[in-house]
Amino acid sequence: MRAEQTASALAPHAATCLTRTVKTRFIVNPHSGRALRALAAVRVFAGQQGATVVLTERPGQAAQLAAQALTDGCALVVAVGGDGTMNEIAGVLTGTGATLGLVPCGSGDGLGRHLGIHGSLAHTFTVLRSGRSRLIDTGLADGHPFFTVAGLGFEAEISARFNRLAPRGFLRYLTTSATALRNHVPEIFRISHVGETVSMCGFTLAVANAAQYGNAARIAPGALVDDGILDLVVAPPVTPLNALPLLTRLFAGTLDRDRSVRRWRGAHFVVERAGPGLIHTDGETHSAGARVEFTVRPRSLRVLVPDT
Repeated sequence: MRAEQTASALAPHAATCLTRTVKTRFIVNPHSGRALRALAAVRVFAGQQGATVVLTERPGQAAQLAAQALTDGCALVVAVGGDGTMNEIAGVLTGTGATLGLVPCGSGDGLGRHLGIHGSLAHTFTVLRSGRSRLIDTGLADGHPFFTVAGLGFEAEISARFNRLAPRGFLRYLTTSATALRNHVPEIFRISHVGETVSMCGFTLAVANAAQYGNAARIAPGALVDDGILDLVVAPPVTPLNALPLLTRLFAGTLDRDRSVRRWRGAHFVVERAGPGLIHTDGETHSAGARVEFTVRPRSLRVLVPDT
């Protein structure tokens, strides 16, 4: 379904929040961050609202459970886990008219933080009970859906390494990044956008739907999830002189003020590199060819957000 058709199809639906009149299913990834610790409270809350709870047992199963929830007539499907769990479930809900709820429990929680959902369980339960349904854009990277950030280069390499760790967490992400940085070789990216083609050497390349990766690391400060636009950001090769300033700007939300960082905004990008390699979508890695296409699907997913 084309993006404009999707938005039109979704527009007539009323706002959805968790009530006994809205059939709801919670999908919990017990291996994701704090999800296992939250499970007891989630079960109690879901029971009070007449909702059902199911648990994933293996990677990829969250998408299957989301599809079953739709088949069962659920209008609200709640992802309890990290960005990977969110990505699987949101990918199934996109374009359907069903609403995504979030109980962010991962190590980054980029979409939850961007939308103001991240926080205590009490806060997330309040959003589920009395929030409003908001239409947001979604992206595709080489055909894989993403909702916060997709990319290639160093960030795809780190995503692959980080996903192999157990346990994970923000500190382990930083230490893994520091170790990988020593051997990382910058790439030449050929970026095509609205008739313009630019080649540049980059440390990493990100295509952002939301402003941040997670943990307040804002790769695209000011990016909006409902403007029909993606933000492509290329960071320069890292040296002993610029490493700390770039990292500081990343977490201060001022990365776009660094003249060595390039940024484009648009609905469609093609990125070419020397050969096949990894890409990531919301931290989940995939093999891809030398040519990677990024597109946006405007206002194609409903998400329950704070009613403010």
